[in-house]
Amino acid sequence: MNIAIIGYGKMGKTIEKIALQRGHHIVMKIDNENKADLTTDNLKKEKVDLAIEFTNPESAYENINKCFEAGVKVVCGSTAWLADWDNAIASLDKNKGTMIYASNFSVGVNIFFAVNKRLAELMDSQWDYEVSMKEIHHTEKLDAPSGTAITLAEGISDKMKRKSGWTKNREATDKVHIKSVRVDSAPGTHKIKYSSSIDEIDIIHKAKSRDGFAQGAIMAAEFLHDKNGLFTMADVLGIG
Repeated sequence: MNIAIIGYGKMGKTIEKIALQRGHHIVMKIDNENKADLTTDNLKKEKVDLAIEFTNPESAYENINKCFEAGVKVVCGSTAWLADWDNAIASLDKNKGTMIYASNFSVGVNIFFAVNKRLAELMDSQWDYEVSMKEIHHTEKLDAPSGTAITLAEGISDKMKRKSGWTKNREATDKVHIKSVRVDSAPGTHKIKYSSSIDEIDIIHKAKSRDGFAQGAIMAAEFLHDKNGLFTMADVLGIG
């Protein structure tokens, strides 16, 4: 495929490395210095098949919309932009676009999402256990909690009737409490704890590098090659 990388930072460079290893072509690279080059005309001129978008909440929707207008499929891993989600879906429908959005493209994390939901389902009736979450990321990560932590918390609240959404406030027991920690060079750790006076149950995912996120993004791109519409990583992995 001819791929455009929108967001050519550390993650973008890792995506480029893995895409080239898997035989794809990087025909456009966009970062802050050349963001004016991201136009529908240039996307068409470079014959871009698919764009992988990892930027920030301020630019994600605009980038996605330009891709849809150019007939370019999108793999989006930006987080904290979902206030514009309805607008993005309207643009996808209008332009007959194609997209996979995920708060995290790691295969391991997406399996972790499924395990998290199943455990929450089992714990729903176990009122002696209180659930909490801790997420650790590198100090360059601006959003807190992480998009992955929010997805995990939403998975829990979907399956536990006594929880409604998430909070940073430890005192709000009707919601899933998320503690965010920022440490130099930490790729990402998410830990969910169910604690009672008798025992504790922990599940944890710890990233070792950015490679897992980048590899999952390329897998998502390859999945979209012959498809149209809106998909998730659960579709890519066949885990429902």
